[in-house]
Amino acid sequence: MQKKLNPSPETWSDLCKRAGQRYSDLYDIVRPILQAVKERGDEAVREYVGKFDGVDIEDFRVSDLEFEKAIESVSPELKQAIITAKNNITKFHEAQREPIRKIETTQGVVCWRKSTPINSVGLYIPSQNAPLFSTILMLGIPATIAGCKEIVLCTPPSKTGKIHPVILYTAHLLGIRQVRKCGGVQAIGAMAYGTATTPKVDKIFGPSNAYVTAAKQLVAEQGTSIDLPAGPSEVLVIADQTANPIFVAADLLSQAEHGTDSQVVLCTNSEAMADAVLAEVEKQLASLPRKEVALESLSASHVLVFNTLDEAMRFSNEYAPEHLILATENPEMLAEQVVNAGSVFLGHYTPESAGDYASGTNHTLPTAGYARATGGVSLDSFVKKITFQHISKEGIQNLGNTIELMAEAEGLHAHKNAVSVRLADLA
Repeated sequence: MQKKLNPSPETWSDLCKRAGQRYSDLYDIVRPILQAVKERGDEAVREYVGKFDGVDIEDFRVSDLEFEKAIESVSPELKQAIITAKNNITKFHEAQREPIRKIETTQGVVCWRKSTPINSVGLYIPSQNAPLFSTILMLGIPATIAGCKEIVLCTPPSKTGKIHPVILYTAHLLGIRQVRKCGGVQAIGAMAYGTATTPKVDKIFGPSNAYVTAAKQLVAEQGTSIDLPAGPSEVLVIADQTANPIFVAADLLSQAEHGTDSQVVLCTNSEAMADAVLAEVEKQLASLPRKEVALESLSASHVLVFNTLDEAMRFSNEYAPEHLILATENPEMLAEQVVNAGSVFLGHYTPESAGDYASGTNHTLPTAGYARATGGVSLDSFVKKITFQHISKEGIQNLGNTIELMAEAEGLHAHKNAVSVRLADLA
């Protein structure tokens, strides 16, 4: 990690740049794969699964027998942990339901909004670097609560053509049976266009690498909705002198181990804390199984020492991190200044890992600065907010002249007439 003392605001934009390729640079690679899947369906998917995953898959569908074997092989302890996380995530997302509220905007004019589930959704679950079964909980639970009728799950197979048992157990726990053994760009294409074995969906969810994110952006241009640009993971930690460098280092490494293109940032008002964290990172790194992955991630990461925490927060808002940890003496006060962040973790005993797994909040979050304009996945992501209105005779008489005047001013006389004929009928 590169330590910088009091970086001037003029340099902040460079410090906010993420590692890895830009998605636009990948379009020329991704586009032909999507086109092949669109034209040749499962044949193309099979070809690319063989090329990129190194396995020949005859049938992408997961059978009942495969589900049964997977469920049996997951330990009771892990099953209970997943159930505990499921309960917390369900509780948090159930609370996001909105009752219908009818509002009389003018006497006789009633408007309201209703949440209607998206009919079919596709869930992309990364599993090559690690079996991210937690993402099934984060996406499958709100999809189920919303009432989505069809849920399709795609995940990369292993070299033996199998899906990790814990992924199948978690999908089965949520009632998801349409699981497909394919990943990468070809899986996005299969869900976006539909194949003989994979249904076409209305919206695709799920984080992954830059190639999958680029594929999601391309299919979004062609009519398949996507959740958000959820690419390589990132965390920004703001720590003061009260922080525990052991905790902070652990939080930084928890994101660095995600992938070589992940990025972690430490902002502090204490150079002593910066040095202590750097030393602790080196110490903890030595024992990590994914040490090489974390090392490459750390090479593009920063430790920034500012004069004040307020200045650190201003930088954080410019960076707009996916995850923001406030490891400070008074995190609630500092949190009031948060403008741009995907998810915020307050205090010395709130690791980002809690949000990744079991506290209840969703871990599918905007990366690469998209937190400036969008939030993470929630129950709202799986529904459409449809507006309704009903105008009585009294209502059109009260509001009609206003509509006529506005329509005429815009030169839209047919709009005006749609009101005028009704007023004439009531005269």
